[in-house]
Amino acid sequence: MNDNGNELGPLTPLVGTWEGEKGDDVAPSDAAGPHDRSVATSCYRERMVFEPTGRTDNHAQTLYGLRYRTTAWRIGEDAPFHEELGYWLWDADARQVMRCFVIPRGVTILAGGTAEHAAREFELAATLGSPTYGICSNPFLDREFKTVRYELKVTIHDANSFSYEEDSQMELAGRARLFHHTDRNTLRRVL
Repeated sequence: MNDNGNELGPLTPLVGTWEGEKGDDVAPSDAAGPHDRSVATSCYRERMVFEPTGRTDNHAQTLYGLRYRTTAWRIGEDAPFHEELGYWLWDADARQVMRCFVIPRGVTILAGGTAEHAAREFELAATLGSPTYGICSNPFLDREFKTVRYELKVTIHDANSFSYEEDSQMELAGRARLFHHTDRNTLRRVL
């Protein structure tokens, strides 16, 4: 248990509902077929909800977490273009922050990193093939848009604002270099 009684560690400030309207998404364009490798840049608005889950015991390991969901809409559009469901977890003894989530395109990621209990900034990563912090995709995405590395940096600015920078590094069929699918946004507490 933590010395200040705060079980969620660096995740504590995230509890609540957040919105941001200055998102920036750089992704492979989906305007053409799977082998067209043009780039699409989108501005988006986003809503994130974080709810405490309580304590989870894995034998000697104790985790505290947040259930979360994210929905993002391109500016000016009513239908979301991105959603996620998952958990953020804190292991105080190992000083590990984890984020495990599913994207309804057929991708699952468990990312993690080391952080101090009161950290206001932390970074998480996952690598394809890792038995711990890894990435799993459906056969089509594995063949055409293989995510080989995922990196996330979270910065808590104050009690009512946080931002993130996300980089999903992908091997695209027919392209020699990695593609950096990036997302970034600053969100403000609404509840």
